[in-house]
Amino acid sequence: MTALDDLATTSFHDAPSPLRARMLSRLADTELFVALTGDPEGDDIELRTFPLEGARVALACDAEDRLAGFMGGPVAYAALPGRVLADLLRKDDTGLLVNPGHPSEMLLDAGLLEWLSGALSSAPEADEARLRLTAPAPVVVKALVQPLSERLADMRGLIAGAALLGVGGEMDGPASHLLLIAGAPEDRQAAIAKSLAETLAFLPEQPGGVDISFSDMALPVSALRFDLTEPEPEPDEPPRPKGPPILR
Repeated sequence: MTALDDLATTSFHDAPSPLRARMLSRLADTELFVALTGDPEGDDIELRTFPLEGARVALACDAEDRLAGFMGGPVAYAALPGRVLADLLRKDDTGLLVNPGHPSEMLLDAGLLEWLSGALSSAPEADEARLRLTAPAPVVVKALVQPLSERLADMRGLIAGAALLGVGGEMDGPASHLLLIAGAPEDRQAAIAKSLAETLAFLPEQPGGVDISFSDMALPVSALRFDLTEPEPEPDEPPRPKGPPILR
């Protein structure tokens, strides 16, 4: 089982929209092994394509043995991040078949690859503001807690934690929301913000939107916290495996 398989609790094409979006987000960050017509010549590669459902599709898997198993033997391939492959294929009006015969099998047409590349271009704009912070809305917590936990877990060791808060609003709830990141090195903040903006772009839009900021200030007790710090192990205790953030 791979990280994509773990997300595929149901078939991609039968999955609800939020799950499909999370699978596409994970696909973008996954190294894919894509079949080629022959061995690469320097930086030049020619993708092997197949006619399927009236269109041309490339074939890629998230493990080398999966690709060889589907092709029935060794095959020339290139290893590319999903985001790079999606951008390459959309420019050529070619679809993508991923992991055929496995739980995370998905067939992405050129239109969906175009949408994926657009979502991956999301990046927040820098700004300053004085905000009145409140508890996040329960409906927003329900929509964001799982995908944010998964993305923030990838940042363990890079940031200390994060918190989801409401911003402003009256008695009927927050007007918008803020994802506050703690302990991030200044020279990595732009990349962290873009990664989180991409994650949010794959999810249903929340009322008022969700901004991203960086601060180590004390947080209100009503914040939803994602704790990424690891407790010090006892002298004879083996290191703990990495896991999702601890919610507080």
